[in-house]
Amino acid sequence: MARLKLSVGNELAAELGGDRDAMLQALRERSGANAYLRGNELTLDGDDGAVENARLVVDELAGLVREGVSVGPQTVDAVARVLGEDGKALDVLHDVVWRHRGQKVAPKTIGQKRYVDAIRANTVTFGIGPAGTGKTYLAIALAVAALQEREVARIILTRPAVEAGERLGFLPGDLLAKVDPYLRPLFDALHDMLDADRLAGYMDKGMVEVAPLAFMRGRTLNDSFIILDEAQNTSPEQMQMFLTRLGFGSRVVVTGDDTQIDLPRDQRSGLVHVMRVLEGVPDISFVRFSDADVVRHKLVQRIVNAYKVHAENGPGRPE
Repeated sequence: MARLKLSVGNELAAELGGDRDAMLQALRERSGANAYLRGNELTLDGDDGAVENARLVVDELAGLVREGVSVGPQTVDAVARVLGEDGKALDVLHDVVWRHRGQKVAPKTIGQKRYVDAIRANTVTFGIGPAGTGKTYLAIALAVAALQEREVARIILTRPAVEAGERLGFLPGDLLAKVDPYLRPLFDALHDMLDADRLAGYMDKGMVEVAPLAFMRGRTLNDSFIILDEAQNTSPEQMQMFLTRLGFGSRVVVTGDDTQIDLPRDQRSGLVHVMRVLEGVPDISFVRFSDADVVRHKLVQRIVNAYKVHAENGPGRPE
């Protein structure tokens, strides 16, 4: 067993001791070491490896606080995850993509940071990986930031209206009402980024558009930040149609999970197809996320990993 006593600054001490010691509890769970705070003295107890892991996390948290980055229990997990990939927390978590009502949107993993950098550096970026990795959320945050900075004149968000167990014809209402369930996650993300009145104003002026993929046909989209979500449910023909909508001054982000395809078994996925077609083309980037990039509830990461193991090992018995 090892014991290490660290002197921490007033700001970090206040964060560690606030909210019923929530950060200390997160530090214990993530590092495996016991952590106790008395005044400005932090004591770490446990085996050598656990204490060292905790110390590294605390050092990174101190650096974030010095740079004015707000920290909390979730930051502990994010810092530990970055350190596990041999990165520096400040390089990742200090890259704030968007601020709204005191909340900051920033990468929480090295994979997310690589994704953000790719979007900034390329005209077309593909973000491919499991649920909960922030693919769509970060892309929308970057789109809103680009609109606010007048780098683009409008944001266009689109999804294929693929029937995953439900049929559009049986849903009530007109066409827009029928496709609303498919587009609702995009609206939810927008409402996290913008006040309702401002978003409504942007939509009235055509500066923000949320529409099914079929509405993109025949258009040329200039000066736009265009996001295609759930791209694994496009056909190769739809994917080609979408990508050729690209106009001057525009940027495209395509997100999807190639393990969650809702198409009929005999139909090819446009996302899987395009990865082979466009590999190596300049100004196009493919960023792969893994279960290590899942930043939702911890159980989501375990679920993603369990399905991954199941797929690699085979079904085992008839289902």
